[in-house]
Amino acid sequence: MMNIMDVGGYKAIIKYDPVIDKFRGEFVGLNGGADFYATNIEELREEGKVSLKVFLDICKEESLNPYKEYSGKFNLRVPPELHAEIAAKAAAEGKSLNKCVTDLLGEAIHCQ
Repeated sequence: MMNIMDVGGYKAIIKYDPVIDKFRGEFVGLNGGADFYATNIEELREEGKVSLKVFLDICKEESLNPYKEYSGKFNLRVPPELHAEIAAKAAAEGKSLNKCVTDLLGEAIHCQ
């Protein structure tokens, strides 16, 4: 199960905090903290909308980019055996290793 909530087109990771007995949402992909809390999912969604609006309004007032920027590059270490299997799969499909891994990751992230 993925604990991701969409709030106004923005993704938030949802966790339960037993210490305060509330759900906690934290937006990902933003340049700052915009978290929110509630005791049930309906309230959590509403609190998320409020938190997001406040965050975006502050960014606008201060001329800040609210979005985290991603380069599209990251290092990945895998066992040599897996590397060999992916390389073989890529060759069999006539793809580069990068294209093969990108396709596999894309397929995996769209699974729910």
